[in-house]
Parts: sequence; C-alpha cells; structure tokens
Amino acid sequence: MTRAQHASAHEEKDMNIAFIGGGNMAAALIGGMVARGFDPHAVRVVDPAESARTRLASSYGVQCFASLDDCDRLGDVIVLAVKPQQMRAVCEALAPHVRDQLILSIAAGIRLGDLARWLGGHQRLARCMPNTPALIGLGVTGLYAASAVNAAQREACQRILEAVGQVIWVNEEALLDAVTAVSGSGPAYVFYIIEALQRAAEQTGLDAASARRLVLETLRGATELAARSEEPVSVLRERVTSKGGTTERALATLNERGVAEAIVAAVEAARRRATELGEALGKD
Repeated sequence: MTRAQHASAHEEKDMNIAFIGGGNMAAALIGGMVARGFDPHAVRVVDPAESARTRLASSYGVQCFASLDDCDRLGDVIVLAVKPQQMRAVCEALAPHVRDQLILSIAAGIRLGDLARWLGGHQRLARCMPNTPALIGLGVTGLYAASAVNAAQREACQRILEAVGQVIWVNEEALLDAVTAVSGSGPAYVFYIIEALQRAAEQTGLDAASARRLVLETLRGATELAARSEEPVSVLRERVTSKGGTTERALATLNERGVAEAIVAAVEAARRRATELGEALGKD
C-alpha cells in the first residue's frame, strides 16, 4: 500500500459516521464502505425497526440504536437515509443533537433550504441522488454541497458515495432534478427496454431463457463498448448500421415511431416531477 493509500485508510478510520435510517440504500453504502476497509466500529445506525438493526449489526458489525436518544454520539458525518415524507420529523428530532457535523441527505426531492430550516439553521449540508445499481456497487450518484461545506467534508461525501459506484458533482442544486430524471429514474428506462426486447425476441420464436440471455448480454456488451471507447456513441451506432441492412431498417422504424423524441420527453417529464415533489415536500 502506498503512503497516500495508508493516509486515506487512516482518515477513513478516523471519520465517524451516523446513518439515520437503515434501509436498502444505507445498507448498500455501509456494505460498500466496510468492503473498502472502513472501520465498522466507526459507523452508527439509528433505525426504529429491530429487523433493520439486527440485519446491519450482524452483516457488517456496525453499532445500531433504536432512537437518537440511545445513540452515544453521531460522529463527523450524519447521513439522512429516510424516506422523503419522513424527513421533516427526523430533522426536527435531530436538530438538538447537531453541532458542526456535515449532514448528507440521500432522500429524493428534499432541498437544502428546507433541511436547513428543519434543522434550526444548520448550513453544513449536502444532497445526493444515488440510483439502485448502487445496491451491487455499480451506482452513479449526483452530488451537491452547500457553500458552508468545507473541502474536507466534500471529500468525506465523495468517499462515502464512491463506496457504491461513481460520483458526479453538480454546481447547482437544481441540477439534481436533472440527475434524478436521467440516472435516478434511468434504471427503470433500461428495464423497460429490456422487457420490450425480450418480448420481441420471444415473438420471433426464441425461448424465454435464450431471449433473456441475448438481451442482457447485448446490453452489457454495448454499454461496456461505449464506456471504453473515446468515440461518440453516434459513431459506434453508425458502424453497426450497414447501408440497406437489418439495423438500418430497424432504426428507421424507431425513428418513424418517434422513439428518441419520446425518451427525451420522458426525461423532461421526470425532471419536472422531481421539481414538483421538491416544492410539495418543502411546504410547511
């Protein structure tokens, strides 16, 4: 291990983290951090559900508590991992326990201004939008931090979220609505396409198992090819599309049906809905 790696590992072990909420995303983050060498004894989880506490304690060796009053200390970073509808009540209960910690919210739609108000004016706040592939360590997370968050705290956010995939910083909080529409909702779009391709494959005579394997491996391979290539995706598409061939006919049909425009419209609809939800959830 290099000196830099030793330093990073030491810093991670010195950083204490408290998760408020122990659901699937919290479990994914904790599992990813522990797998990367984070000290489980530096992680505390507050969740009223005994089943969640038992699962996290037995799986990762973290300390779990039923309530904030039971927790001995909250640490340097507090991760809010509860449902958006629960956030106000959680923040108001948390407010008396907060000092100068970084608070990182992974709840969709809740804006930093509302978090600050519910937390009694606390300003060291960051928001992120992970997606469900984080559950297998292949997520991508959009991240935004308020101006009061210092460089060390920004680095702490990134280290936590990199435990489940890649991190993309945005420089405006409003852009998290776009992140939500593209990558937060994005897995559902991919699953929708998988379903359609499998149905089409079966209608051509392939059995269900073969159809599933062909579709999944094609998408996996095409995605990896695009990720490894330095060329635009449009160039990769053109290379598959021979003049007068099968792919050209298929793409012409997609264009006639307005599939590309429909995808763009769908993402914009999701972005608008994210904005609407943020406004609704922040109302007093």
